[in-house]
Amino acid sequence: MENKSLVGCHVSIAGGLQNSLYRGKELGANAIQIFTANQRQWKSKNLSEEAIEKFKQARKETQIKVILSHSSYLINLGSSNKLILDQSIKAFEEEITRCHLLDIDFLVFHPGAYVDSDEEKCLNTVISSLLALSALIKKGKTLLLLETTAGQGTNIGYKFEHLGCIIEAVADQIPIGVCLDTCHIFAAGYDIEDNSGWEKTFQDFSKNIGMKNLKAFHLNDSKEDFGSKKDRHANLGEGKIGLNSFKCLMEDNRFYNIPKILETPDENLWKKEINLLKEFAR
Repeated sequence: MENKSLVGCHVSIAGGLQNSLYRGKELGANAIQIFTANQRQWKSKNLSEEAIEKFKQARKETQIKVILSHSSYLINLGSSNKLILDQSIKAFEEEITRCHLLDIDFLVFHPGAYVDSDEEKCLNTVISSLLALSALIKKGKTLLLLETTAGQGTNIGYKFEHLGCIIEAVADQIPIGVCLDTCHIFAAGYDIEDNSGWEKTFQDFSKNIGMKNLKAFHLNDSKEDFGSKKDRHANLGEGKIGLNSFKCLMEDNRFYNIPKILETPDENLWKKEINLLKEFAR
């Protein structure tokens, strides 16, 4: 069978955005994820025309098929703190603008955390934040992707119902989908260790979100136990999920054309892991 899988990893932009594409190519990736700016800072410099052109030229040269951006971890679109919420919306606005300028396919972001309120209020705040940016979001090709979370602390998004609620409220005004993180959903209590577990999980996903909204995967094993609500990634086969889970997913031809991005901790294993995932998909 022809290998149609889209597989890659989150690569560094050190030395210039364009270098991420060359790094991805060297690792055997045909899909990559990047930060478009320093994810530890609220404010980022505007992209120069030269930086944009170099990035687009590198994409042509490397033939990387799909590019995802991951938004800053500082951003909390569901915050009950007005200062943090305002900063988050501004930073997210800047991230969307960068993605549009770079013709990035998907923007992955964590839904938010309620901290001093509750899940329902947080969900409503996320919805309001996204709708406030709808005009900007629709100006480019980038599709927003809500990422499933582990449920650590006060993070929402660890239940498929959370993401379904957000999507139902904004989908008619905003292009949006979901990025499913294997470590996160396992820690949140979705059993994906074998085919039967995956199928049950997808049935739940279909019921609460809709399979048409599944647009990307983050492939990570988990250092923590099933249902732990702890977000700690492990390299494939070195955690509690086990290698068989990833083999089952890669063999499922429903998802060949959906990008699968590694965020595993040991970067020295990425080339090996990419090759292994491609082998599983044959």
